Amino acid sequence: MNIQWYPGHMTKTRRQIEADLKNVDMVAEILDARIPISSRNPDIDAIVGQKPRLIVLNRADQADGEATRRWMAWFKAQGYAILCTDAKTGRGVKDFSAVIREALADQIARWREKGQVGRKVRVMVVGVPNVGKSTFINQVAGRKSAKAGDRPGVTRGKQWVAVDSGLDLLDTPGILWPKFEDPQVGLNLAFTGAVKDDVMDTEALAFHLMDLLNAHYPQALTDRYKVEPDPAAQGWELLERAGRKRGFLISGGEVDLERMANVLLDEFRGGKLGRITLEWPEGAGA
Repeated sequence: MNIQWYPGHMTKTRRQIEADLKNVDMVAEILDARIPISSRNPDIDAIVGQKPRLIVLNRADQADGEATRRWMAWFKAQGYAILCTDAKTGRGVKDFSAVIREALADQIARWREKGQVGRKVRVMVVGVPNVGKSTFINQVAGRKSAKAGDRPGVTRGKQWVAVDSGLDLLDTPGILWPKFEDPQVGLNLAFTGAVKDDVMDTEALAFHLMDLLNAHYPQALTDRYKVEPDPAAQGWELLERAGRKRGFLISGGEVDLERMANVLLDEFRGGKLGRITLEWPEGAGA
């Protein structure tokens, strides 16, 4: 599958982020803990430049715990501040302000030396669509400040959100990139819902997801769909077996693969298949 999706508003979003960088002290990059590399815009380093950066591994409740621990160590080794959260329940979010202030401790000290004692810290929040960015901001601010949705592209314009008396967040629309150099990146984003379902073949996407589950999380197939792992089986065969177990049959006794594909994707995105990470730090595969 070759997934390409770059609506016109994405170019505008990039320009907006570049223009607003001068108004912030730090950039918080929200990533999906299940796909920490695929859910990073590869242009973000060039866009953000030398601004201090916080990596937020969101949806950690749905990710493999061991993988998340390794990713946290990996990002720390790159020089980033790191925070692990589950924005939906709020777990880890309470530490956000403290982590920001710790990362900017030297800068805040310089402000104090200049007499800027009450100066607010301003943080820009960036992330690809549907990575949980708006929900994260709502949790940090303790109210429904940013518009959250369960589909890509809900946040359209920039929004300033006051977290406390000393911290403001700048919400930005989700930004993708013109081309996925690695096809697997496009697939990973599609699996997690960062790319709209109406631009792809959901059955083919489900075949690929079944292949991944069969190779790395076979227990999920057994526990959720009563399908025995089969190293020799292809994704479409496993999807068909799961559909038959669920009773998704159409005329002639054939399996309704489209229905089963939609169920698989919905249940994966909803965390019903267990804690699953689709990519690991180099040399530390699942």
